[in-house]
Amino acid sequence: MAKYRKLGRTSDQRKALLRSQVTALLYNGKIVTTEAKAKEVRKIAEGLIALAVKEKDNFETVKVTAKVARKDKDGKRVKEVVDGKKVTVYDTVEKEIKKDMPSRLHARRQMLKVLYPVTEVPATAAGRKKATKEVDLVAKLFDEYGAKYASRNGGYTRIVKIGPRKGDAAMEVVLELV
Repeated sequence: MAKYRKLGRTSDQRKALLRSQVTALLYNGKIVTTEAKAKEVRKIAEGLIALAVKEKDNFETVKVTAKVARKDKDGKRVKEVVDGKKVTVYDTVEKEIKKDMPSRLHARRQMLKVLYPVTEVPATAAGRKKATKEVDLVAKLFDEYGAKYASRNGGYTRIVKIGPRKGDAAMEVVLELV
């Protein structure tokens, strides 16, 4: 018996397909796909969520001082003339950051190997590059899903059959997070 389904694709196509579907599942919470693909995506997604549950509290909080540019009411940097040159004014700020322990850092890198980067574009300013923002799916896995599924021993996804697809009669399913 094979360890995985080939899905009628070459290995690079299959890996790209599965990565994109896992990313979509974890970002949106559910996806519609064929049964065979859903079973493969489920394996990968459950592994990532299990990793997030295991490492969710494995960090330490550290205080650091950082230089941050001072900004005016419009959000632009404040400049000051020093020796005939315009220089940005910086303020020193103390911040608390989460510092990953080595095993959590390894888990983060394992997740980043699978997940694609996600950029969120707001509907109101569609097409504007300035308004887009990068979504940190790994942080979402640790913070949201790690806490949500902490008391659960596996079985983080559910497959619900919705019937045959019109074009080729392939069984379509909804793969969703429980």
